[in-house]
Amino acid sequence: MNQFAAVAGAHFLALLSPGPDFFLVAHSSMTTGWRRATGACAGIAAANAVFIATAFTGLSILRPGAIAFTVVQIVGAGFLLYLGIRFLRAAGATPLAPAPAGETVRGTGGWWQLAAMGFGSAALNPKNALFYAGLAAVLVAGTRPEQLLAYGMWMFAVVLSWDLLVAVLIGNRVVLSRFTRALPALERASGVALIVLGCGVLLTATIH
Repeated sequence: MNQFAAVAGAHFLALLSPGPDFFLVAHSSMTTGWRRATGACAGIAAANAVFIATAFTGLSILRPGAIAFTVVQIVGAGFLLYLGIRFLRAAGATPLAPAPAGETVRGTGGWWQLAAMGFGSAALNPKNALFYAGLAAVLVAGTRPEQLLAYGMWMFAVVLSWDLLVAVLIGNRVVLSRFTRALPALERASGVALIVLGCGVLLTATIH
């Protein structure tokens, strides 16, 4: 139980830290409404499930220092830069109300497109690979398979639940109205943060 509390706590604290996935869910919810944004949530949760399953089975391909991990870092850095530029271009042009039911805001894509975007955001984020690989390095050697399965299922559920909560709160008309004036600044700040993060990841990958 103590180990579970430690693992669950570390995972949730890492989840609370705003990153590309958070910004993607927030942006999708604000531009398309929370129902379509659940696609991004599902994609992010699915990618996390892949990382969890791969790391917890002890596959070294995701371990820091491996060639495959470096490739993930470089591709992930490029994706972060892409998201950052996309957010900067959208700053100030985002509709300041959830999209009407059944209507998609032009250029944002449908549920499955957002799901693919969410999967790509999480799968190509090297921080996710690093976190789960590091956690697996601690747990895999001394933890029973059924415990690892329980940990994995818990993490998947928490990721999905947290992202859905973010999407619902931000996609709500009452909550969204509070972001009306701050939205352009939020999008610009998100874009800059993603670009800085992408450059940092790219620099780390090329140096090592």
